[in-house]
Amino acid sequence: MFKHLQVVPGDPLLALIVAHQQDPNPKKIDLGVGVYKDDNGHTPILNSVKKAEAILLEQEDSKSYQGVYGALEFEGLIKGLVLGENNPLIQSGHVRSTQTPGGTGALKVAADFISANLSGARLWVSDPTWGNHKSIFDSAGVEVVDYPYYDSATNGLRFDDMMAKLEAEAKQGDVLLVHACCHNPTGIDLQLDHWKVLTDFVNKRGLLPLVDAAYQGFGDGLDEDLAGLRHMAANVQDMLIANSFSKNFGIYRERCGGLSVIAASADEANAAFSIIGQAIRANYSMPPAHGAAVVYTIMNDPELKAEWELEVTGMRDRINGLRHKLVAKLAASGVSKDFSFIKDQRGMFSYSGLTLEQVRKLRSEYSIYIADTGRMSVAGVSDDNIDYLCESIAKVVG
Repeated sequence: MFKHLQVVPGDPLLALIVAHQQDPNPKKIDLGVGVYKDDNGHTPILNSVKKAEAILLEQEDSKSYQGVYGALEFEGLIKGLVLGENNPLIQSGHVRSTQTPGGTGALKVAADFISANLSGARLWVSDPTWGNHKSIFDSAGVEVVDYPYYDSATNGLRFDDMMAKLEAEAKQGDVLLVHACCHNPTGIDLQLDHWKVLTDFVNKRGLLPLVDAAYQGFGDGLDEDLAGLRHMAANVQDMLIANSFSKNFGIYRERCGGLSVIAASADEANAAFSIIGQAIRANYSMPPAHGAAVVYTIMNDPELKAEWELEVTGMRDRINGLRHKLVAKLAASGVSKDFSFIKDQRGMFSYSGLTLEQVRKLRSEYSIYIADTGRMSVAGVSDDNIDYLCESIAKVVG
């Protein structure tokens, strides 16, 4: 039955991780993997998470199923963290939220929901976007089309071109996917004024916004990072939000995320939520419990919550500090290219502006692993490797 099958190429970023692992060079640097790392190149477990797990070890008394939507008490936590605890939308009943296996699971459920219920809807994504966006929606039978986003000439945002494309080609009933903050892979974010323009356009054209909030807290702050999302949520009738707890709680392998639906009425929200429940049942039946239990324990203990917020601040400050160090050391290394734009980007990722030839030379001659697109994970930079990294880039760029 399998004789006709052909090997398909794997995810290039995953291949990059393997190549780095197998490289014997002691100076090797991994700037491809999309997880937070400390200055020792390690992805730590947060202290607040360790303490929450100790509490669970003592108090948890069952490993039984929790249902299609996960722990019911987790719904309010998702709404509060994403929309803000005092958001009137929450009290209105127009929002329903479910736990999912990571942000990826939320996107997959959203894709199936769109495919089954919004006939002919196309998904608009930024060019570039997270590589898995297209795979997820392709697998659900949703057509994916691009809108302009990254300007390689200025290392900035092509917002006017983005809006021109959407004005010309987006059709009523289409879905517009927008990154809430810390855009993956470019690090270039929409500003609040951009969100206001997009919100007006979504309403005028009759589009369904789908916001991917994977990196809340890694840009400017837990609330600041979602100011645009919250403006849009307050001013549109319908919306989908996929969020991840993997990054800001450092619980990547526990696969914890959420999917929220906002509708024009409580009845519409409940109807959509019931259909989302069917999609969940057909996908993975029920989400894993441990990550959600950890998050819930932290968020419902004032001391743990305060400690977690400090830990998120620490991760964010380290990343933003590394951006400034990188710009300064690259300039001091005598590199001909202006890399000052890196300090203005947000989140773990940066479109470095390095060409494919330069990236491959860094990989083959200096054991520095950056994606072919030039996207680097800033969190992989450390005080120990930053000098070698900048010297190597200077040699390659000239």
